[in-house]
Amino acid sequence: MEQYKQEFIEFMVESDVLKFGEFTLKSGRKSPFFMNAGAYVTGSQLKKLGQYYAKAIHDTYGDDFDVLFGPAYKGIPLGVVTAIAYSDLYGKEVRYCSDRKEEKDHGADKGSFLGNRVIMIEDVTTSGKSMEETVPKVKGAADVTIVGLMVSLNRMEVGKGGEKCALDEIKDLYGFDTAAIVTMEEVVECLYNKECNGKVVIDDTLKAAIDAYYEQYGAK
Repeated sequence: MEQYKQEFIEFMVESDVLKFGEFTLKSGRKSPFFMNAGAYVTGSQLKKLGQYYAKAIHDTYGDDFDVLFGPAYKGIPLGVVTAIAYSDLYGKEVRYCSDRKEEKDHGADKGSFLGNRVIMIEDVTTSGKSMEETVPKVKGAADVTIVGLMVSLNRMEVGKGGEKCALDEIKDLYGFDTAAIVTMEEVVECLYNKECNGKVVIDDTLKAAIDAYYEQYGAK
C-alpha cells in the first residue's frame, strides 16, 4: 500500500472522521463503521485533506484535466483545498467550480466550465444518488468531458442495483472512471490488530462485525 494511503487512513481515525461501533445509515443498514467528512474542521486538517486528494488524483488520473468540480455543499471545500494542494505539489493550476442547490435569477455559473476536462470530487459515495443530480448539471452547463470521480473512501458495499458497489454503478451508468483515495479493504488491512493513536482500532471482535457486514452488503 502506498505510504500516503496508510497516512490517510490514520489521519481519518485521528480526525475522528472514520469511526467504529454501531451506526444506522440513511439506507437503514446497521454498519460497524461510519465516515463523516464534516469532522474535518481545522485549517491543518483541511490542508492535509487537499494533499491526499491531490496525490490520489495525480496517481489515478495524471495531469490531463483542467477543472475540479465539487458538488454543493460538501464538495465545495474539497474542491478548493484540492486545487490549492495540486498547485503546491505539482505546480499545475487547476480551477475549481461547483453547482448551486438553488436556482438564481441573474447570470450563470457556466463560464468556468467551458471546453474543459473535469474531475469530480466527493467525500464518500454509498448509493450514487448525489451523482444522479450532479452529472446532468455538469453536462448541461457546457461541453465538458468528465474524466473521472474521486471520493475519499470506497465503502465497497452494494449500491442501488444490489450487486456492484456504488462507484462501479456510477462508472457503468455514466461512462467515466471512478476511484477512491482508499478502500475499506485497505482500511481494515492497515488498522487490524495494529495501534493507531496508542490503541488498537480494529480488534478481532470488530473485524468479525465488519466481515459479517460485508457478508451481507459487500459488493459482489
